[in-house]
Amino acid sequence: MSELKVRNFGPIKAGYQGKGGWLDIKKVTVFVGNQGSGKSTVAKLISTCIWMEKALVRGGIKAKDLETPNRFRKKYCAYQNIHNFFRKDSEIEFRGMAYSFAYKDSVFKVEKNQTGGYLIPKVMYVPAERNFINAVIQPEKLRYLPLTLYAFLEEFIRANEEIEDTVHLPINNLAYAFDKKKRAFKLLGDEYEILLSEASSGLQSSVPLFLVSKNLSEGIDKSTGFTKTRLSFEKKEKIRKELLKILTDDKTNDSVKSGAVDLLSSITKNDCFINIVEEPEQNLFPDSQQKMLHSLLEFNGKNTGNKLIMTTHSPYLINYLTLAVKADELKEKIETAGELKEKVKTENLGKLNDIVPLHSALKSDDLAIYELNEIDGSIKSLEVYDGLPSDENKLNERLGKSNELFACLLEIQQGLGL
Repeated sequence: MSELKVRNFGPIKAGYQGKGGWLDIKKVTVFVGNQGSGKSTVAKLISTCIWMEKALVRGGIKAKDLETPNRFRKKYCAYQNIHNFFRKDSEIEFRGMAYSFAYKDSVFKVEKNQTGGYLIPKVMYVPAERNFINAVIQPEKLRYLPLTLYAFLEEFIRANEEIEDTVHLPINNLAYAFDKKKRAFKLLGDEYEILLSEASSGLQSSVPLFLVSKNLSEGIDKSTGFTKTRLSFEKKEKIRKELLKILTDDKTNDSVKSGAVDLLSSITKNDCFINIVEEPEQNLFPDSQQKMLHSLLEFNGKNTGNKLIMTTHSPYLINYLTLAVKADELKEKIETAGELKEKVKTENLGKLNDIVPLHSALKSDDLAIYELNEIDGSIKSLEVYDGLPSDENKLNERLGKSNELFACLLEIQQGLGL
């Protein structure tokens, strides 16, 4: 499991208050808090560090390149537009399976880890601005868009190109289709058909998120048998170098080269999918938020190494995650209850599936929720009771606050005798 420590960076000041400042990046990791509290800042740092670790493993960059003065800040953090968040006392540390990074006193250090088990990830950062790609014609030709939006747009277009038929969406009983001749994104209802750009803002935001997440998770799931043998990255790198020698040797015949190309392609495929999503609830009604979350959890569960990292303002999302954890607990109890007949097990699993789809159930140990404070720049873990996330968080407090304010209005009314 990867870990991150950050202090005095952008809105983050004191940083995480537990485990010596180290945040666990679990299978599902969620950041909640007020706007400007640093949720996206932390998510972007995680994305940057995971990508750099992958690039080092693949040989796309060298450690000495990363350690070049200001390279980490001005090049790699600039991609996520967080390069101006650095201060003189900024501290950033990352521990991955293959490499560790440390930034302190304006110096960046890289250390190779000796632990095995590294899985090469496909890293997808899904920005909050994603609904913009449906609002304009040919967004890929616009200048000055965030680089993460360009990357997401490329994956969205690729996902559309790979659609063979209509895709059922989890929201509003709709289907989606891509007209390859007209290059049109379409939503299909029971008795109507509209362009995605004509749909609600919630659909314009959620449909691209759903399609890209689905496509990438299924792409990992379809990896070749050779890829799934989980060779260490050192062995894969050795094989890759040998294959490159074959391909660059003029004496090698075409059939051997063709086989080498196929094998090279298989070992450079990704092993897992890291899905980093800003505000998955964006512009969605609570019921639709739940359905979108269930889809993201399903995609995340397709592969052991997959991870889902989210930022959110939604109290509903936290409550739905609690339901997913409770559902997994009940699922395990039902499946392992020796005294229950198979018919009873099947009936109760069916009832459970009606509330939380079984493929979206989530183990308590796989979930981490962090709450960020915009005032002191601190981060804390959401408390867990009996394996379930606590409902004592700022988002739920705001829901309770509205009830308190309404009671105050009633007191004023009663005081006036009206």
